[in-house]
Amino acid sequence: MQEQLPRFIFSSYLRGVNLSVTPENQPKKITKVQMKKILVTGATGQIGSELTMTLRNRYGADNVFAIDKKPALNELTQSGPYYCLDVRDLSALNRIVENNHVDTVFHLASLLSAVAEQKPQQAWDINMNGLMNVLEICRQHRCALFFPSSIAAFGTETPSMDTPQDTIQRPTTIYGITKVSGELLCDYYYHRFGVDARGLRYPGLISSKTKPGGGTTDYAVDIFYAAIKSQHYECFLRADTQLDMMYMPDALDAAITLMTADSAQLKHRNAFNVTAMSFTPQQLAAEIQKHIPEFTITYDVDPLRQAIADSWPRHMNDSAARTEWGWRAQFDLPAMVKDMLLNVRSFS
Repeated sequence: MQEQLPRFIFSSYLRGVNLSVTPENQPKKITKVQMKKILVTGATGQIGSELTMTLRNRYGADNVFAIDKKPALNELTQSGPYYCLDVRDLSALNRIVENNHVDTVFHLASLLSAVAEQKPQQAWDINMNGLMNVLEICRQHRCALFFPSSIAAFGTETPSMDTPQDTIQRPTTIYGITKVSGELLCDYYYHRFGVDARGLRYPGLISSKTKPGGGTTDYAVDIFYAAIKSQHYECFLRADTQLDMMYMPDALDAAITLMTADSAQLKHRNAFNVTAMSFTPQQLAAEIQKHIPEFTITYDVDPLRQAIADSWPRHMNDSAARTEWGWRAQFDLPAMVKDMLLNVRSFS
C-alpha cells in the first residue's frame, strides 16, 4: 500500500527526521558529481525515456535505475533495472536508493502544464510532494540531484525577450508555480543541508522518439507526425506565438553536462536558462514545407494553452549557462527539422 503523505511540503511528514545541521548531516564541500549509480524518476516520460537510455549507454545499463508509476514493457524496461512506483511513495523510493547505493538522481516525474491546469491539486501533490520526497532522500543518502525547471517558471511580468537569468518570476499557472517553488526548494536544500541540487529552465522540447504528454508546446512535435501522415496539421496555438524551443539531443546533453560540471564554477544552481532556437508555428511550418512542399497548416486556437503560451518568454538569455559551464546547443531550426523528419519517417 502506498504511504499516505500530508499535502504541505514543509510539514514534518518525516517523523524523527532531524532538520538541524549536525556534524553528521552538515553541508559537505561539493566539487564534481561522481555519477556511478543513477536513478531516473519519471523514466517513461518525454525526457526520461531518452535520458535513461543515454545514461545507460554512457554509464552502463546496470548502473541506471528507472522508475515510473506506469507499468511498461519496452526497450527502457528491458535494457536495465526498472521499478513501477509513485514518487510520493516515500518508503519504496527510499528502499530503491538505499539498496542500489544511488549517488545521483535525475528527478523528472511531474504533471505537465496543460494537464496540470485541469488538475491543479494533483499537480501540486505530484510536483511538490514528489520533489520533497526526493530532496529528503538525497539529503539522507548524500545524493546529487538534477531538477528540471521550465520557461513556465516565468510569467507575464517577466521580460519576454532576452529574458534574464535573474528576473521577476510570477507565473500564472499551477505548473509554473510548482517550478518556481521547486527552484527555491532545491536552493534551500543546497544552502541548508549541502544537497548538490542543480537544474535547468527548459524551453519547449522536441523529440522524435517519444510523443509529448500534455504540454503547451506539444504542437512542435505533433506537427511532424501530421506532416508525414496527412500533409496537414491543425495547430492549437496562434500562428505568431513565438516560444523558445530545444531539440531533445541538446536537452539531454545540457542535463548531463551540468551535472558533471565543476561546482566551484557555478554561481547559479537552480535553475539555468537554456535555449537553442525560438520560432512560431508559422515559421516551423515554413521550414517543414522546404522538405514537404504540399504540407499545409491551419489554426484552431485552444484558449487554455494559448493563455499559457502567452505568459511564457519568447526568448531566454542563456549567457549564464554558457559562461559558467560551457553550454552550447548543436541544433538550430533547419537542422532540427531535417533530423526530425528523417527520424519520424523511420518510425512511421
